Amino acid sequence: MSKSLQAIRGMNDILPEQSPLWRYFEGTVAGLLDTYGYSQIRTPIVEFTELFKRSIGEVTDIVEKEMYTFEDRNGDSLTLRPEGTAACVRAVLEHGITGNGQVQKLWYIGQMFRHERPQKGRYRQFHQIGVEVFNLDGPDIDAELIMLTWRLWGLLGIQDAVKLELNSLGTSEARARYRDALVEFLSARLEQLDEDSQRRLKSNPLRILDSKDQGTQAVLVGAPKLEDYLDEDSRVHFEGLKARLDAAGIPFVINTKLVRGLDYYSKTVFEWVTDKLGAQGTVCAGGRYDGLVEQMGGKPTTGVGFAMGIERLILLLETLGKVPESINRTIDVYLCAFGEQAELAGLRLSEGLRDRLPGLRLAVNAGGGSFKSQFKKADKSGALFALILGDDELAKQEIGLKPLRGQGEQQNIAWDALAEHLETAIAQA
Repeated sequence: MSKSLQAIRGMNDILPEQSPLWRYFEGTVAGLLDTYGYSQIRTPIVEFTELFKRSIGEVTDIVEKEMYTFEDRNGDSLTLRPEGTAACVRAVLEHGITGNGQVQKLWYIGQMFRHERPQKGRYRQFHQIGVEVFNLDGPDIDAELIMLTWRLWGLLGIQDAVKLELNSLGTSEARARYRDALVEFLSARLEQLDEDSQRRLKSNPLRILDSKDQGTQAVLVGAPKLEDYLDEDSRVHFEGLKARLDAAGIPFVINTKLVRGLDYYSKTVFEWVTDKLGAQGTVCAGGRYDGLVEQMGGKPTTGVGFAMGIERLILLLETLGKVPESINRTIDVYLCAFGEQAELAGLRLSEGLRDRLPGLRLAVNAGGGSFKSQFKKADKSGALFALILGDDELAKQEIGLKPLRGQGEQQNIAWDALAEHLETAIAQA
């Protein structure tokens, strides 16, 4: 096949046999967010490039290496969004929905784009569900976001496979003091650092803390600790968060090297990690960004949020065998009709069933065919039951109901009793 007729490397199709699991996951998350009082926001996939430079930071890997940026016909520099927080902040600023201290608890879902080396669990087009909360500054809302995700892992059956890591970055002033101390320490040991860390020493030295290079990690053993530079307000906030997580019975570990990759974080940062997916261990991450709205031109507005990678969580569900069998059944009932009059009657019956039983997943055989061929289609559809309508049933105004899964004999049901009988049969199946 011509390369131009293939998907771009790192950008994948989600095929019909895969989509039920995606819909199950997305529906579970959306339903949970509804119960916590969060509202959905939808932002464009494309934004002005300057938005991400101002929010993420010009010297981050995302802006320097990974963004899909292009110039449109008007000469404007545009970028496919690499993450969701900046676009969400832009939207609330543009529409003034956080003005006068108004609290907003928002969530979004959609595609993000980064030009990275594709590998399992890391793609160039990937999907995230994110949550952002504005104008709440206490540790209670930080705790709520973590408790929300912990409850989600329980609903999905993966609590035993994930671990919560916490850290506090302090205020921007405290972090600046720590940054100076870290740079001074590492500059004296420059030759012992890996090449990537040497480059980051000038541009983004805190990212050196999570370097995967063993030699660099050995150097960091004696480095200054961020916790020693925290301001009092950040310490109190962090202790309040830990106390709330302890009260909720949510286990966590403190990871003093957890800094996150974006410039806008402050105070709380957290990651949910797993050891079941190899190198791609982070499945959900977030934290506070109390200065971001002001940095982007708005009034001082606190913010906190997280994002989870759908591909990685789908992969984790599959790896752990936590995919419910029921999600693969897309059809409840398959109607087989033999003869033109039976087909016409079948159409009327099927539409009547849809009226009486909202949500009924009913497929009607198309294209005719023999008894054997229609039954083969019915079985292949995964339906629980087949409805059979031929000349004999038509004359008696009855329809055959045959179980396709498990035990049970075929029985004939009067048309006017079909909806009630079918509702009971599906509920008991």
